[in-house]
Amino acid sequence: MGCAKAGFHHLALIEQDKHSCYTIRENQQHLHSISPDRGIALLSDWQIHQMDVTDFDYSKIEEEIDLLAGGPPCQPFSIGGRHSAFLDNRDMFPQFFRAVRALRPKAFLIENVRGLLRPSFINYFEYIILQLTHPELLPKPDEPWVDHLARLERYHHTGKSDDLGYRVTFRLLNAADYGIPQKRERVFIVGFRAELKANWSFPEPTHTEEALIWHKWVTGEYWERHTIACKERPEMPAKLRSRLQRAGANLLGSVTAPWCTVRDAIADLPLPENTHAAVEISNHVYIPGARSYPGHTGSPLDEPAKTLKAGVHGVPGGENMLALPDGQVRYFTVREAARLQTFPDDYYFPCTWGESMRQIGNAVPVNLAHLIASSIRSHLQELPLAGQ
Repeated sequence: MGCAKAGFHHLALIEQDKHSCYTIRENQQHLHSISPDRGIALLSDWQIHQMDVTDFDYSKIEEEIDLLAGGPPCQPFSIGGRHSAFLDNRDMFPQFFRAVRALRPKAFLIENVRGLLRPSFINYFEYIILQLTHPELLPKPDEPWVDHLARLERYHHTGKSDDLGYRVTFRLLNAADYGIPQKRERVFIVGFRAELKANWSFPEPTHTEEALIWHKWVTGEYWERHTIACKERPEMPAKLRSRLQRAGANLLGSVTAPWCTVRDAIADLPLPENTHAAVEISNHVYIPGARSYPGHTGSPLDEPAKTLKAGVHGVPGGENMLALPDGQVRYFTVREAARLQTFPDDYYFPCTWGESMRQIGNAVPVNLAHLIASSIRSHLQELPLAGQ
């Protein structure tokens, strides 16, 4: 959705999960009842292939591809998973390599969990980067990936030019630093075809925690914007008081836009407990049973949310709860969670609460994807054609 918002026209969308495909199709069916400038209209021309990507025939795509975007399943590298990486049969990076070879896109974009950068996976991460850099240097039959990595390293250091090669860069990004109301750290990998001689870099952060601190505890602009009376405002935490004293003018000098908070994202929604008002908003249904326990205390209302997670065995309670200033906790509604992932309000989740929260937790924040994809598209438009 973020790529579509950036102006990319999708020729194929490959997804094997039937529930996710059902959600997209349900939204496409509702397109006739809305104006074309609404967020959901981004899905209008998506060609969905509900299948295992290993079975997809890329020769069906005859047009030249500007961007190949994908999120190989993160479970092999997730901190909450089995940590099996290349031994996990859900590792779909080899399938991304296959897509790059077949489609020869001008650029590609990959998103994955920060666990991909953990020390125990560092060699495999180097393998991923080098295979993306030299996608046509294939592994030999039954060749272990570590042996293939050694060949890739030797070849890379020769400096030879490839028929198909890429300039690859990666960065660990925190979504909160780009205006997303959620502390969500993910690895993004971007590559441009080497012959294009692209000199692209990731967009710089636009929002900071320091600015949020300043707006809350120095100017009070944050509370005023939300019409929170002085007597109802919380006291400044002691650790922030000492931090402000140490930072002083340096903190003021670093102020850009403040991090967006949960309150910023959901303040205009009625309380889900108020069923009469909430029923007018899709997916805004109160879910009972939330409770706080050690390690699972919910997301404070006046901070960016904790990372929303999909969960392997159901919805992770602590990461999908709202912690209110009075100490109470409750589950986020699907609509609130969608707001935290910057989905447009007209994107509807027709499945159960648990399944919808899984889809939302697996998603890339729409506005962050839009920002990166827009930067890639702008750079592609500025590049001269190869050979000119």
